[in-house]
Amino acid sequence: MSQETQQTVESFWQLFLASRQGGAGTPPSTYTSWSFCDNEESANELGALVQQGIKTATCSLVWGYEAEGEPMPAAGDLSVITNWAGDPLCIIETTEVVIRRFNEVDEQFARDEGEGDRSLSFWREAHWGFFSRECAAIRREPAETMPVLCERFRVVFPGTGTGGNDVV
Repeated sequence: MSQETQQTVESFWQLFLASRQGGAGTPPSTYTSWSFCDNEESANELGALVQQGIKTATCSLVWGYEAEGEPMPAAGDLSVITNWAGDPLCIIETTEVVIRRFNEVDEQFARDEGEGDRSLSFWREAHWGFFSRECAAIRREPAETMPVLCERFRVVFPGTGTGGNDVV
């Protein structure tokens, strides 16, 4: 992430914190910043689905977190969602994290992911391709029983819908 992009994301985060002044509780001090998927078209499309309230869940490969040595998301975590270029779109709060086997993801979760026709068959096909690419990168074999992290979230701070850092 470029320094300019980091500054834009940090400015967006500061707008969020300012919006919480005087609210209940202490504003959080940490966040992550990321875009969905591994390509520009999908990242931008999925970010827009979150902004529209259609996408309220996401799924990631547990093996990927392990390979990278990264902590897995937890309920209460906050994330600045960006488009592929790194422009902030909105801030989400993780509300639930459940680890399941790939073949145990259900229709409701697939629907909540908001992608394609929102069916489980679409979810399985799209995610099999994505997880297969990730498995190849970390030298693992994809399997129907591979562990996936099923994360639900809610938007806590909307952006403009344009990839800018203004609030609605």
